[in-house]
Amino acid sequence: MIIGSILLLTIAIILVLTILSLIAAPFVLHLPQFGRNPSGARLERILQSRNYLKNKFVNRTLEGQKDITLKQYLKIARKFIFGKRRRITPPQPLEMVKRDLKHLDNGKNLYIWFGHSSYLLSIHGTTLLVDPTFCCGAPFPLINRPFPTTNQYTPEEMPDSIDFVIITHDHYDHLDYNTILRLKGRTGRFVCPLGVGAHLEHWGVAAEKIIEMDWEEHFSPKPGWEIHCLPAQHFSGRAFKRNPTLWASFLLRTPYGSIFAGGDGGYGPHFKEIGQRFPDIGLAILENGQYDEHWSHLHTMPRQLGQEALDLGAKKLITIHHSKYALAHHPWDEPLHNEAAVRDGLHIPLITAQLGEITEV
Repeated sequence: MIIGSILLLTIAIILVLTILSLIAAPFVLHLPQFGRNPSGARLERILQSRNYLKNKFVNRTLEGQKDITLKQYLKIARKFIFGKRRRITPPQPLEMVKRDLKHLDNGKNLYIWFGHSSYLLSIHGTTLLVDPTFCCGAPFPLINRPFPTTNQYTPEEMPDSIDFVIITHDHYDHLDYNTILRLKGRTGRFVCPLGVGAHLEHWGVAAEKIIEMDWEEHFSPKPGWEIHCLPAQHFSGRAFKRNPTLWASFLLRTPYGSIFAGGDGGYGPHFKEIGQRFPDIGLAILENGQYDEHWSHLHTMPRQLGQEALDLGAKKLITIHHSKYALAHHPWDEPLHNEAAVRDGLHIPLITAQLGEITEV
């Protein structure tokens, strides 16, 4: 009798919590950190994109491969939450260097990595901040906490004048609400794929400062410079709607060499196509981490990292998307071993930048 009463009470509590969650969900999803889906003129432009089909963006690079179903997604989530984890966080705090980024050498090409996919490029005085996430890589701080010591830099410690903030897609670990709020006043322009500008404008970024591009579009910010928006094999969304905005890689053509900023994404034929189209890629910055066989078509697997660099014809390589968050089941330091394997197999320089250090590239 007592066991039956406890069971009934437990079921009742679960039902009440479920009902309260359903009631609260519309209010929670209207919190500013969730952003806004595209509408109006922005949505009209999206509807003209060949990459937008049946009310969502699609991976044409997947050649008919099906997306993850809800059943598969729930299975993956259950494994991630309740499955056995093997050293997914560092046993000791990682060492992160703090440097003065207000007075960088304008005569050099510099790279500063802040962990995961956030990094600063200073190309002979032109500053580009890519996927800055200095505050929280999730809608709420307790959900996706960074490794200890890896969140030391703040938006205020970035250069006083940032020419471009480049956002590769709208996932929380690449597009952070509070970071954008604290950078928008001293950023010249925000560059992003189609639809992502809806979030930025909702957060107070002036529309004239937002440059949204579809794949294969580009613009020239000044003589000798081109920023190309290129395909990637990934997905998007900050709430329950799947793929309302586009994801992308970017090619930066500068007077001092070309840089490929890969963002997130799985291996596909687009890497070779990009390499053939841009045979002068001096540096490729590629994803290496948070991978799993369950989503191998959406994130680069270790066995594919070297092939991506070869397909691109890159002269030098840097890897990112690791050393800050645990978003997959692989050991936290496995991406570092992946780097070593690629370095030994490709015979091209692999730059292993220390967190926070100013590195010449």
